Amino acid sequence: MVTSDFHGEARAFRECASKAEEVRAEVLVACGDLTHFDTVQRTKDLLVPLLELRLPLFFVPGNCDPPALTGVSLEGAHCIHGTFEAYGDAVFMGAGGGLLSPFHTPFEMTEEELMEVLDRSLKHVPKKRWLVLVSHHPPINTDVDVTSGGKHIGSLSVRRFIEEKEPAVVFCGHVHEARGVDRIGETLLLNPGPARHGYCALADFNENIEVKLDRLW
Repeated sequence: MVTSDFHGEARAFRECASKAEEVRAEVLVACGDLTHFDTVQRTKDLLVPLLELRLPLFFVPGNCDPPALTGVSLEGAHCIHGTFEAYGDAVFMGAGGGLLSPFHTPFEMTEEELMEVLDRSLKHVPKKRWLVLVSHHPPINTDVDVTSGGKHIGSLSVRRFIEEKEPAVVFCGHVHEARGVDRIGETLLLNPGPARHGYCALADFNENIEVKLDRLW
């Protein structure tokens, strides 16, 4: 089950836990912005309903999360920013934060720094059937990075990484209005939409990876 952009909405975490139980999810993925300019402790408090499920939770921080979240250790919750976690036939690697912006959000970096995180995350990834990239920032010039005004605000680095490394699927968020599914070559792209507005997505890893946009409420 894939989510993103909770922005501190406690109801979204509770509904996410209920939805995960309903669909019998095996793994939870969160693509960042768990909080909205809040603290590490607040993040831990918000995650409680998900942690109580005792399911693997792979997440990256978003640009509105505290950067210190990258060093947080929580039982059952794995921050994969700059690293990876394996589950079954899949390996999940991650890159959180956002690009430099006029808004000076808590966790921002340059394209070069983001590429360094992507490369570091991939460095020791074991060979698995499915390589999954969990990125807060979507790749540029796709259906999942376009604003309501028609501007593409995704990352050049994320796109270059996808074109060169060809992960099986990319889960991303950040651009709330760009909820949807797209492809770059053979790589499937999924922006589940903001959980704070009741959105989520489901991903099934069978013979192929199939994704479905869904709702929390």
